[in-house]
Order: sequence, then structure tokens, then C-alpha cells
Amino acid sequence: MPAGRPETIKAVPVRHPGRWVGGIVVAVLAAMLLHALIFNPVFEWDVVRKYLFQQSILHGIGVTLELTALSMLMGAVGGVILAVMRLSPNPLLSSAAWLYIWVFRGTPVLVQLVFWNFLGLLWQRLSIGIPFGPAFWSESTNTLIPTFVAALLGLGLNEAAYMAEIVRGGIQSVDEGQTEAAHALGMSRARTMRRIILPQAMRVIIPPTGNETISMLKTTSLVSVIALEELFQAGQNIYSHNFKNIPLLIVVSIWYLFMTSILTVGQYYLERYFARGSNRALPATPLQKLRALFVRTPAAAPTAALPPAEGAPHD
Repeated sequence: MPAGRPETIKAVPVRHPGRWVGGIVVAVLAAMLLHALIFNPVFEWDVVRKYLFQQSILHGIGVTLELTALSMLMGAVGGVILAVMRLSPNPLLSSAAWLYIWVFRGTPVLVQLVFWNFLGLLWQRLSIGIPFGPAFWSESTNTLIPTFVAALLGLGLNEAAYMAEIVRGGIQSVDEGQTEAAHALGMSRARTMRRIILPQAMRVIIPPTGNETISMLKTTSLVSVIALEELFQAGQNIYSHNFKNIPLLIVVSIWYLFMTSILTVGQYYLERYFARGSNRALPATPLQKLRALFVRTPAAAPTAALPPAEGAPHD
């Protein structure tokens, strides 16, 4: 070996016994779960297959998706309005928004659903007219607010309170200099919010909004207490007649997992879209990650060795 060159280092890989133990424990638990799923007769997978695409189950899925979409739309619009009111310098507007958020976040959504379903006990008729004066139009409360509308009001108005705090956090994450620059250009407060602040705040708003959407999909199961047949209620109606409780609960769970998985993928691509202006490189999509497992990236070409500097020793 040439003089002056250090000896070759014999690298010994660091051992991680904890990883092996953890992996073995997880593998054993997974094998036990798989064995139970296959050989436990209570699961009755033939019953699961029979009712997976049953008509009432599919109808319940439609009601669940409709409630989720409309409730989130109501919550998103109401949340933006409440967030702007909360940040308003007008004390009446900010106090009213704070009171709304306090009431709807402080009471269970289950109580709110039942309350809206029994609104006719408070006011038998709803009317439009001059405040404290004659009414121009009047209609029965139970006619105006059937079960589906009661469920929509309970879910959507409750969601607006949570979305208000999410939107407020997103708005406050934008640097104040953006607002000052917009006002210096003569833009109104409303146009500044619409054209400058909200587009930048979306990067912060989208992730928790996606979580709220997934949570809303599952929260719709609570409307079964007011006898609205969504997915969970449809499953309940079937197993109350055939007493196949576990198989029908598995059917319902499979559909919930399927729908939440689709929403999760949609949330990922939406976050990726709004991250374009903040990240140097966008995160890989699931398809790109999957392709990377099977397609080997070509290695970079070796760089040519530079000639030794003048007077430098040669080997």
C-alpha cells in the first residue's frame, strides 16, 4: 500500500434488535388477525357478499354522499363568512361570530340534530314579513323542515363553526404585508380578501378541511337517531330483521372505508395542487411512488477526474 494512505475502514453495520422484535410481533398479530377473519364462522362472508350491493345499502350510500357534500358546502361557505366576521373590526360582527362558534362547537352535534328535528315544537309555523309586524307568507315548520333538511341543518351549521376557525387560521397565516400592499394599490377589503388573502390561505386551509370532510362522511351516521335512512341506518334496518349483526356491520364498514379512501386520495392531490407555489419540488404522487418501486432510476454518469494541480504529488 502506498505510503501516507490511511488504512481501509472495516465498517460494521449497526444492529437494531428492537426492529426485529417489533417486526416479529407485528407479523404474529397480523397472522392471528388473518386467521380469525378466515376461520371465524361468525363473520359469515357469504352473507357479506350477499348484502354488499343490496338495493337499500346502495340507497343509503347515496344519502350519505349527498348529506356529506351539501353539509360540507354549507359549512365551507358559512365558515368563510364567520371567519371574515370574526376578523372584522366591527365589534358587533365579531361578537356575533364568536357567539355562533361558541354555541355550535360547545354542544354535541347529536343534540343539534335532534333539536332541528323537533323545531316544530318551538315554532309551529315559520313566516316572512315585517319584524314584529304582519307576516306576508307563512308555512308549517314540519313541512319546511322534513327529516333530510333537519339533518342537513344539524350537520352543516355545526360544520360552519369548525370551518370558521380553520379559515381564520389560514387567513392569519398570510403575512400582513400582503394586505397592506393590496390596500396601498387601492383594493377594497372584500377584494383583497377574495383575490389576495384567500388564495394564499388555501395552502393552510385545505389539509384540515380534507380531514373535516372525511369526518363528516362518518358523522352522517348520527342522523339515524332522527330516522333518516343513510348507510348505517340501512344496515341496521336489515340486521334488525335477519339478526345478522356482524356481517351487516362489516358491509357498512367496507363501504365507509371505500369512500374515505377515495376522499383521502382526492385530498392528497388537492394539497399537492395548492403546494405548487410554496415547495421547490412537488411530492411524488402515489402512482409515481409505485412506479419507483419497480422501475430503477438510472445512476448518474461518473464525473471525469480533474487533472492534478501544478506541483501536486502524483501516485
